[in-house]
Amino acid sequence: MTDPAPTLAGPVWAVVVAGGGGSRFGGAKQYVEVAGRRVVDWSLAAARTGADGVVAVVPAADLDRPLPGADAVVAGGASRSDSVRAGLAAVPDTAAVVVVHDAARPAAGPELFRAVVAAVRAGADAAVPGVPVVDSLRWRSGGAVDRDEVVAVQTPQAFAAAALRAAHAAGDDASDDATLVERAGGRVVVVEGDPANVKLTHPADAEAVARHLVGAR
Repeated sequence: MTDPAPTLAGPVWAVVVAGGGGSRFGGAKQYVEVAGRRVVDWSLAAARTGADGVVAVVPAADLDRPLPGADAVVAGGASRSDSVRAGLAAVPDTAAVVVVHDAARPAAGPELFRAVVAAVRAGADAAVPGVPVVDSLRWRSGGAVDRDEVVAVQTPQAFAAAALRAAHAAGDDASDDATLVERAGGRVVVVEGDPANVKLTHPADAEAVARHLVGAR
């Protein structure tokens, strides 16, 4: 018996967001070398494993920097959502699925890209990787949060292209694109994330990411 055809067929494009200034990191972390390669290059290569085309979003001042892993390079905006919209505008209309990935997560593996894309092809409007929260959580106003009911969300996040474009049409901002799609009435599913898929936020994070990348390589 053959597997059923996917609900959503067609090309996959990735938007790799590398437009931040790295204020908490102390500089433009996307260009820092980790395990012999720039952070952004690791992320572009990872996106390529699950996409037919890749758009990189960088600061306007960096448009001349070489990014051999990208099919198109565009300038980001004032916010993360603005930057995603800039990248989305460069994605061909023929794309069926769009994956949005933060360049600051260079350790994302091919299996994560495959998992989120498969969930969208199966019918979800959006799919995000999530990992269990290991710390105890409390509301600032008081009271404990049941950590079994929450997950820490990562990128890459995959979307039905039409749902993502519609969610961004109003020009709203959010911490991630799945939130915008959910606000617009879309269905978001969570797939198993990877604890090693660390987001580079502080310089100390680079060591953990480098260990994972060297081990995987």
